[in-house]
Amino acid sequence: MKVIAGLGNPGKKYANTRHNIGFKITASLARKHFVKSSYKFDGLYGDYFFGGEKIIIFQPMKYMNRSGQPIKRLLNYYEITPENMLVIHDDLDLDLGKIRFKKSGGSGGHNGIKSIIERIGTNEFKRLKVGIGRPPENLAVSDYVLSKFHGEEKDIAKNVIEKSVSAVELMLKEDIHKAMNKFNG
Repeated sequence: MKVIAGLGNPGKKYANTRHNIGFKITASLARKHFVKSSYKFDGLYGDYFFGGEKIIIFQPMKYMNRSGQPIKRLLNYYEITPENMLVIHDDLDLDLGKIRFKKSGGSGGHNGIKSIIERIGTNEFKRLKVGIGRPPENLAVSDYVLSKFHGEEKDIAKNVIEKSVSAVELMLKEDIHKAMNKFNG
């Protein structure tokens, strides 16, 4: 059993913001595999089988800095080890349109990842970092991540969502190393 968790903030106010790209990707993955979601473990939960293995798609419905609470509940309930989880989240240090898999690591300043590490007690879980780029000099990081994609950025974001779904499927079908070789670059 594996968990694919997408990070974001709940509510319409945040729906199309840069910070919610993890939600967008997991929603797209769920649609592609006809996964029905329900509210469970303080999040949107759905599952399907891929390559004979149960895959859980999960979106914690707590604000980003409290993402670890629902994820810990889910992992504990199903007795899933953190090594069998992929967390998809936005990343300021990658250009918009770029993605990068990581096998583990620190939070990199991301409050959602920080919350997960604190709650589950380890940083040994996979991540798919999705680039949103850096804010212009006159804009605070918090305002930038909560802003929406504009103009050409919308097309780039749409393409990166599709690319990310393919990347996750390759990781599930093969392994993270194959996905890293193909998509980290």
